[in-house]
Amino acid sequence: MNVLIFGATGMVGQGVLRECLLDPRVTRVVTMGRRVTGHEHAKLREIAVPDLFDLSSLEQEFTGVDACFFSLGTSAAGMSEAAYARVTHDLTLAAAERIARRSPAATFVYVSGAGTDGTERGRIMWARVKGKTENALLRLPFRAAYMFRPALIVPMHGITSSTRWYRVLYAILMPVLPLIQRVAPDYVTTTEQVGRAMITAAVSGAPKRILENPDINAL
Repeated sequence: MNVLIFGATGMVGQGVLRECLLDPRVTRVVTMGRRVTGHEHAKLREIAVPDLFDLSSLEQEFTGVDACFFSLGTSAAGMSEAAYARVTHDLTLAAAERIARRSPAATFVYVSGAGTDGTERGRIMWARVKGKTENALLRLPFRAAYMFRPALIVPMHGITSSTRWYRVLYAILMPVLPLIQRVAPDYVTTTEQVGRAMITAAVSGAPKRILENPDINAL
């Protein structure tokens, strides 16, 4: 399986990249993002793209893709709805539409988040924008498209978030994470579980197109 990953330097992206490199069903991995991870592996090719809205020089990379795992994103804190939508909705669709044209038989897995508003009419800005993005992706002519809505993600295997306040939050929560996992397992997953579930969805499919945290853990 040939896999394309957007956002491999983020916490979720690091997790899915790790699982792709370990999984024998994945034969080739291409990462695209503003930065590269620096990993070296026989089946890995990393591409740094200064302007992710301009992918015209990389057309060949979108042909023959079996699965795209899209975990590129940003925090909505301090952003206007227009600015957040440009990064979250417009950028995602610009990449997804290009992949759909070149590799319509691909499976597209988008990492959204728990609380995403599929009606696009709720009061919470980021949830509306994420919902609009999900709905647009589900209309594209992929073989399959899955929207992942993880809740609290526990980083494993030395993975850390690239967002400073996330790192601070995890440092505070780390001592009580085992307790949270025991008392509220439906609201907790790990970078390893998310990565494995994305691969499973691409290889074998999933029972629904929008997967909440328990659905992710069940894959």
